[in-house]
Amino acid sequence: MADWGNWLVAAGVLIALELFTGTFYLLMIAIGMVAAALAALAGLDQPTQITVAAVVGVAATVLLRRSRWGRRTRSDATRDPNVNIDIGQDIVVDAWEHGRSRVMYRGAMWDVELCPNAQAAAGRFKIVEVQGSRLIVANS
Repeated sequence: MADWGNWLVAAGVLIALELFTGTFYLLMIAIGMVAAALAALAGLDQPTQITVAAVVGVAATVLLRRSRWGRRTRSDATRDPNVNIDIGQDIVVDAWEHGRSRVMYRGAMWDVELCPNAQAAAGRFKIVEVQGSRLIVANS
């Protein structure tokens, strides 16, 4: 088989493997191998083909890493409603003592604290953060 065919087969194998990993990094290396196949079709020698594959693959990987798809978004799990179903729920607090209270929530007693901008008055509050067994609430 010609060099360009070998490069395309290798790229196809990487694309198939990429389907199992769920990342785009193997796809970027496969793009480098397709570039090497084009270099082989252009008649360049094998060391040049390998260099083209490496340069294009690394460049594509770096570009992916710097794009919005390559960045991991780090969110605070204590404030993320996708992680904790309690975020955004309402509770009723009857009395406050120095910005703290205890309430019955989901069948258990919880410590409750006010978030910095909330006012301590009896009534309904919205859970904005969960820190262990402590609910951080804001006025609703």
